[in-house]
Amino acid sequence: MSKIELCLWYDDCAEEAADFYVSTFRECGQDAEINGITHDTEVGPHPSGTVLTVEFSLAGQGFIALNGGPHFTLTPALSLTVTCKDQAEVDRFWEKLSAGGKEEQCGWLTDKFGLSWQVVPTIIRDVMKDPDKQKVSRVMAALLQMKKLDIAILENAYAR
Repeated sequence: MSKIELCLWYDDCAEEAADFYVSTFRECGQDAEINGITHDTEVGPHPSGTVLTVEFSLAGQGFIALNGGPHFTLTPALSLTVTCKDQAEVDRFWEKLSAGGKEEQCGWLTDKFGLSWQVVPTIIRDVMKDPDKQKVSRVMAALLQMKKLDIAILENAYAR
């Protein structure tokens, strides 16, 4: 496990969110598991015995989901990126993570718990580093027209 884990603050749905993320990643062929659950005591923000934190991992990255109460909410200022090897993987992650949430522009979505995700094919990183500014501009123009990213359209824009 990494020394760094991302803590996600939820009002009171940390366990439901962690279960959703773990099942989504497993259904998309990635390692994912719940690693531990802690419960509130009589001095915590919720009734004694309710879930306080859920430790889980997605594709080797550790997370903590915290039932911290309504004081803070998730924001798109922080998003998680899922890098996908092909269109089938983009499609699977997009379908699962966007269910009940909101599809955004350029491969971004907000899931039903309010967490922002970017579902991005590996080709994007390579293409965007190309020294040919015209190729990069064409790909960017195509990308800006999409919600879920379509690799074939991006490759076409790059090759023109």
